Amino acid sequence: MTPDRLRAALEGVPDPDWLAAALRRVAAEPTTIAQFFPAAGRRCGRGELADAPGWTADEAARALLLVALPADHAGHAEALYRDGDAAEKRAVLKALPLLPVGAAGVPLLHDAIRTNDTRLVAAALGPYARHLDPASWRQAVLKCVFAGVPLAAVADLDGRADGELAAMLAALAAERHAAGRELPADATDLLDRLTIREA
Repeated sequence: MTPDRLRAALEGVPDPDWLAAALRRVAAEPTTIAQFFPAAGRRCGRGELADAPGWTADEAARALLLVALPADHAGHAEALYRDGDAAEKRAVLKALPLLPVGAAGVPLLHDAIRTNDTRLVAAALGPYARHLDPASWRQAVLKCVFAGVPLAAVADLDGRADGELAAMLAALAAERHAAGRELPADATDLLDRLTIREA
């Protein structure tokens, strides 16, 4: 996803003038993002965006507000995440790949992955999760399996999955089988693919 695609997808929001004015203000006065960020859901709506699959209008508007900042994207992202509700936290996580923050947002991913909010876990495993070290990433994938987060939410799953993840999934499958339960179908499919690949 790119900022331009998000802008185009937001053309039909209920109050486009508000968003345009908010983006200008944030670019000129960065501290004003604290007032505009929470208001995005009310002013732009919360519906799914047909032209930005996987994004809602408020998430896209909030991501663009972060992109509009002239500096200190990481500092603002952290503050908005820490002070935000679940929807605002998701927006920050989904915006991270669009921001010039390097690996500075990784602590936010760790925080989201520790929660029991499956939508936050899914948002944390989007494209920015490339900054997670392999061990943390594998644990996050297992968290998805435990929490029922579809593995389709995990960016570059097949590219990053390795023998160690296969071993972890196999151990979990054995544990579940002994308890009369099965892995979710997508986790079983991933384990099958990895078993063939690693053979």
